[in-house]
Amino acid sequence: MGAGEPTVAPLPGAPALAEATGQAQVTGAAETGAGTWVGADGSTRGDTCHLDVVDRWGNMIAATPSGGWLQSNPVVPELGFPLGTRLQMTWLEEGLPGTLTPGRRPRTTLTPSLALRDGVPVMAFGTPGGDQQDQWQLHFFLAAVLRDPVRGGPDLQGAIDAPNWHNDSFPGSFHPRLRRPGSVTVESRMDPGVVAELRRRGHDVTVGPAWSEGRLCAVARDPETGVLSAAANPRGAQGYAVGR
Repeated sequence: MGAGEPTVAPLPGAPALAEATGQAQVTGAAETGAGTWVGADGSTRGDTCHLDVVDRWGNMIAATPSGGWLQSNPVVPELGFPLGTRLQMTWLEEGLPGTLTPGRRPRTTLTPSLALRDGVPVMAFGTPGGDQQDQWQLHFFLAAVLRDPVRGGPDLQGAIDAPNWHNDSFPGSFHPRLRRPGSVTVESRMDPGVVAELRRRGHDVTVGPAWSEGRLCAVARDPETGVLSAAANPRGAQGYAVGR
């Protein structure tokens, strides 16, 4: 608590991260990060979740609410409230792009995403996961679009299910800003030949569990047919896609 990336940093004493259920109305998908643990001292932790919704008219939303560290941030005595989780992504060193500066929009790892085709929204997607969010989402997006390069029609579930990966070469957004140059973490479902070739090229490869990378969910609408679709992450068996 208070250090590391909140989506993957478990509460001390907790056996593992528990995934909480999510729901979406209309046609939607939802995915949560860790569930809520209550420690022996009464301390608790929340986590990031992601929600996508689309309706018959093409109104579409992607949202990634996150405030899991509210209870672990120090309270400013003169103000009576704690600093927000995301403020720790700024730097106190002068002259950096992320230097704490009045009037500047703070950087954040939260990146709910919309994809447009000819200016029309066709897909909303996202994931919890701190610095892994943009990595996992890019892999999903490419897998979804490249399955049908002519029309760009996504196979949402297939793209989410595909083996995913991330790297930790860049300094982490969260204290103590750890980094592992040359690292890449892949799911064990990754082709062994790919893993061997990455290592031959000098990458520091970690092979994780088969279903461990990404918590993506997505919704889509075909502007030509009006067909709605949704897909949710099977990892942890806690993501849901529903429609009505």
